[in-house]
Formats: sequence, structure tokens, C-alpha cells
Amino acid sequence: MVKGDEGEPRKAPEPSGVDLARQALAAAREQARARGLAAGAGGKKRAQHPGLRSGARADARDPMPLMAALERLRTERGWEMPLADAGVMERWPQIVGPEIAAHCEPERYEDRELVVRCDSSAWAAQLKLLAPQLVARLNKELGQGTVRLIKVQGPGGRPRRYGPLRAPGSSGPGDTWG
Repeated sequence: MVKGDEGEPRKAPEPSGVDLARQALAAAREQARARGLAAGAGGKKRAQHPGLRSGARADARDPMPLMAALERLRTERGWEMPLADAGVMERWPQIVGPEIAAHCEPERYEDRELVVRCDSSAWAAQLKLLAPQLVARLNKELGQGTVRLIKVQGPGGRPRRYGPLRAPGSSGPGDTWG
């Protein structure tokens, strides 16, 4: 407290943004000095750590596998969905196996839902039965919570036309029976 002209105590002025920045810089410099990383007069770091050099043991500067680097980058930047999308689409054959991958392929992945199109209605029915196991396998391989639901679609033909020229009962090539 500072005493005013009339002898009454008055509050010291609140530090401004510049004063706060100077205080923070001084505190950071003091912490750096305590760790031995203080900058010299020229602004260069002093090389005073003889133990900080490359050696036989692994450290943070060593090269790492690509997937580990991408995983670290994904977590640092919060890129959950784009990499999950690429993982589901690119690794589909390895995760589900060659037999399922030969007949069913992922079309799109959004909001943790995977849409898969099968080349026959028989494979679509089979994949609907296998969907819970596939969701568990995909989440195990790509990270928990990556896939919440698999939507299975049958074979795609030309779009069905509705209107006055449509003959009743002719569903078209929507099924592969026969």
C-alpha cells in the first residue's frame, strides 16, 4: 500500500499488460537460469550440457516409424476423423480379410458410421450378421470408438424410376437372385 497526500492508504495501480509481460519474461528467464539454459549477451544458447548429445540410447530426437509419427501428430493436433477415415478405407482388406473384401467394399465413412456396399444380396445379408464382430475388429485395429455402426447396402444398379411410366412389380436389377 502506498500512502497518499492526506496520509490515507491508497492502492497501488494494477499492472498493465506490458508490466505483466515483463514479469512473466523475468520469471521465465529465472527458471531458465535455474535449469542452465539462459541466453547469453548475443541471444545464443550457451552450450554447457556435455551430457546432451547423441548416444546409443533412444531419445525424442530419434527417427520413428511413420504410423507412430502420424499418431503423435494426430493426437497433438486433434485430427481424429480424417485419419480414421483414411484408416478405414485403406486398411479394409487387411482388417476384414480377403474374402469379405472381394465382395464388400466401404463407400463412405462419416460420423463414425461406415457404409459398405456388397456385390450381391447374399453377401449383404452375411455382412449384416457379421457387422458387430467387424465393428469390434475395426475399433481394435483403428482405435476404440472409430466405428460405431456399419450400414450394409446391397448391390447397386441403375436408380429406380418412379412415375406414371413405371410398370408395377418390376423392381429392376436391385437383387442378384438367380
